Amino acid sequence: MSFKAVREFETESDRSAGEDFPALEEKIYKAIELLKSAREAKSAAERDSNRLREQLEQREEELEMLRSEVVTLRKEREEVRGRVEKMLKQIDSLVEQA
Repeated sequence: MSFKAVREFETESDRSAGEDFPALEEKIYKAIELLKSAREAKSAAERDSNRLREQLEQREEELEMLRSEVVTLRKEREEVRGRVEKMLKQIDSLVEQA
């Protein structure tokens, strides 16, 4: 329930001391509607929160997978670099012998 709604409800409640039953009944129905609205808003917020948590978990899994892939690719790059250096050394030694 918003601050404005609570304040409005409290102000109306203060004036209701001398009012008749139908007016009181109307105020109760307004309070019920405010409660329903607040519950719906809470449910929507909880659904959004759960959805965002699931998305965050998925992103964290993707991030971990990508980190693992980067490590693998770096290892492969170093291996290829070593093999290329070995071939270049062999070429240099052939050129020196010629």
